Amino acid sequence: MEKLRIDKWLWAARFYKTRSLATEEIDKGRVAINGQEVKPAREVKVGDTVSMRREGLTRTVLVKGISDVRGPAPVAQQLYEETAESLAEREKAMDQRRFAREPALAIEHGRPTKRGRRDLDEAQRAGWGDRWSASIDDDTTKR
Repeated sequence: MEKLRIDKWLWAARFYKTRSLATEEIDKGRVAINGQEVKPAREVKVGDTVSMRREGLTRTVLVKGISDVRGPAPVAQQLYEETAESLAEREKAMDQRRFAREPALAIEHGRPTKRGRRDLDEAQRAGWGDRWSASIDDDTTKR
């Protein structure tokens, strides 16, 4: 076997769990062969460069083998070789995620206290939540 459909190869190489998922990603334009966007029926051969965008990260691999059977992970990893640039980009992204600030720490005040909750309820009962606009309704309606 010299050539194989790209959706089937991506599934066999374990980049996607099902062929349907691989086909959807290809249709969305997230997969390219040798720098060109492809359709699911496009054939891939040994020596082609396949680029995939997943989770905000572009992964580029060189096709080393063709298989239409989804085998165990060690066998699937022999079907491709990831480029050095792609590995460096993934490492950089992992470092950024590891050192990124926890989003919950950005919340300064958190949940209201019991007293704060009572104040909010009191303000809402007094008519604070009844207005839908920031404009002064009385001045604009008298014209």
